[in-house]
Amino acid sequence: MTQFLGTHIGKLDRKGRISVPAPFRAVLERSGAEELVLRPSHRAPCIEAWPVAAFEALAAGIDRLDAFSDQADDLAAALFADAHPARADIEGRLVLPETLIAHAALTDAIACVGVGRFFQIWEPEAARRRSDEARLRARERGLTLPAAGGKP
Repeated sequence: MTQFLGTHIGKLDRKGRISVPAPFRAVLERSGAEELVLRPSHRAPCIEAWPVAAFEALAAGIDRLDAFSDQADDLAAALFADAHPARADIEGRLVLPETLIAHAALTDAIACVGVGRFFQIWEPEAARRRSDEARLRARERGLTLPAAGGKP
């Protein structure tokens, strides 16, 4: 399973390019993923970067909804309308579309944040706040994960 881990600070250049962090490039190589789907998160001011296979698995859930329901229409628009295929160049750089740069309020510094199956691209201070808030909510709610194999 593809697992993007950690937070890596980088730069956004004047041409809208970022370098995919080396640990993330290694994950992509191991999984054979050559192409990503970049999309604006519909939950946070960041860009999501999905390996194509993981994005296709996620998007397959729409097929289980009623084809003409508001739920299916809204989720399809949220997932696909502003999504962009992307492939890193030989140096591991991605070009971010201007609409996505604006969505995430990126300037010159970026934070690539691993979230398991995909990674996110944030403005660094917003990423730090998001991480702090998530840890606090998890602690306050006593969130836990089931043990592997369903055993305590």
